[in-house]
Amino acid sequence: MAQRSQETVIGRITSVFGVKGWLKVYSYTDPVDGILDYSEWTVVRDGKRTPVRLEEGRRHGPGIVVSLRGVADRDQARLLCGADVVVPVDALPPLPEGEYYWFQLEGLRVETVDGEDLGIVRHLMETGSNDVLVVSASPTSIDQRERLIPYLPDQVVKSVDLSTGRLAVDWDPEF
Repeated sequence: MAQRSQETVIGRITSVFGVKGWLKVYSYTDPVDGILDYSEWTVVRDGKRTPVRLEEGRRHGPGIVVSLRGVADRDQARLLCGADVVVPVDALPPLPEGEYYWFQLEGLRVETVDGEDLGIVRHLMETGSNDVLVVSASPTSIDQRERLIPYLPDQVVKSVDLSTGRLAVDWDPEF
């Protein structure tokens, strides 16, 4: 996913919807329709950045459909399919103490509570019961294994320190 240090990806345009330029969007926000709270988007496709304005949007089945200013027909809409939807980080609402956006956790070094380096958080997955950290090996990690570690604050994830870029886990390195 395309991401700059001052921006984050909140969704992806997947396909056209109808003949009047509407688009289907896969939202990474929680709740799914939270993406509709942002009216100024930048769409990024193949490295090309285009600012767009959300005109209208609504839930449609499990997803979202939107109308963007200046996109009036199916052919114009098709040009945006596959684009990431990006917003400035400062447009996101602040979270309560101890809660984090996924993009804040990506790139953090993961260490056990005993100080063993397990690698770097590459991304997170939603599994239904809890989110999962996908931790990839790094040059300084104890081995070259990829690990899936449940994101369970207080149980498994003992601390998150964004200032030092470290996340401490109570996790057996053999898993």
